[in-house]
Amino acid sequence: MRICVLTTSYPRDADDVAGVFVADTVAALRAGGHEVEVVSPATFRHFGIAYGDGIVQNLRRRPLLILAVPLFVFNFARAARRAARGADVVHAHWLPSVIPALATGRPLVVQVWGTDLALARRARPIARMLLRRARIVIAASTFLAEAAREFGAREVAVVPTGVSIPEAVGDPVDPPHVLFVGRLSSEKGIEDFLAATEGLPRVVVGDGPLRHLVPESVGFVPPRELGPYFERAAVVCVPSRREGYGMVAREALAYGRPLVTTGVDGLADLVGHGTATFIPGDVVGLRSVIADLLANPDSRSERGSAGRTYAIEHLSRSAEVERLVAAYRRAL
Repeated sequence: MRICVLTTSYPRDADDVAGVFVADTVAALRAGGHEVEVVSPATFRHFGIAYGDGIVQNLRRRPLLILAVPLFVFNFARAARRAARGADVVHAHWLPSVIPALATGRPLVVQVWGTDLALARRARPIARMLLRRARIVIAASTFLAEAAREFGAREVAVVPTGVSIPEAVGDPVDPPHVLFVGRLSSEKGIEDFLAATEGLPRVVVGDGPLRHLVPESVGFVPPRELGPYFERAAVVCVPSRREGYGMVAREALAYGRPLVTTGVDGLADLVGHGTATFIPGDVVGLRSVIADLLANPDSRSERGSAGRTYAIEHLSRSAEVERLVAAYRRAL
């Protein structure tokens, strides 16, 4: 199958993390024998609107850039038309990519993510119009699928974004510790995590506006270099207060590590698969769950094994490609 992928975020080189999960999906599709052409701001002139802190933040910081938006859209649409010639289907990631996708005249599949749907609430009529132009809307989680339906999507397919699943996983280091990976911000629950794990062995990986609260953090680590952190950890905690999908949570399951999470939004799909949950903001409950797991290797092994089995069956790259191609065929 020939697929044209349109995205507002895509890695410009091997060290770039912008849209890396889109690039991983593209690589999996190509490995599955499909032809994929990618159009992103890395392939056309974007006037500084893309990359950096993202389109929305760039426009807020430099309001005059709004004058270049029509040129940005024009360049995007022109590149999309060229790339989509002969394509069976166009797969547009994020709602802004739908506008240039419409210029291709090809069968359209739209993938929504939490960030674009959150912004879409401020412009519901436009979001509804764009989503209804798609033959199928793809969502990585049940939460995102339900949100897409609220905006008028006619047909929605839940396709979990795949993660790399190691062939084998070693034992965690001793003494056991709990791991947090992610943006150091309130919505990711870092403050709850710090309060709940005070005095407990822990490792924090990440950066963000609350970095000053976490001097021990090792800072930002590229996604492809996170494997050893998961493998050394005994427990992984994802205390997010909102989360469209939750890649870190799914990577923890792939490494066979018991997951402690709030189970909100896109994390709800993982509840019951080797996970332990707590109510967002319940620091006492979170500490109790983490402490019990750190002290009980049998419980960790049981939960970790259940999570890894779920990841192998439902979160592999091959499973993602199979579901994606099925959605493409339905769109045709």
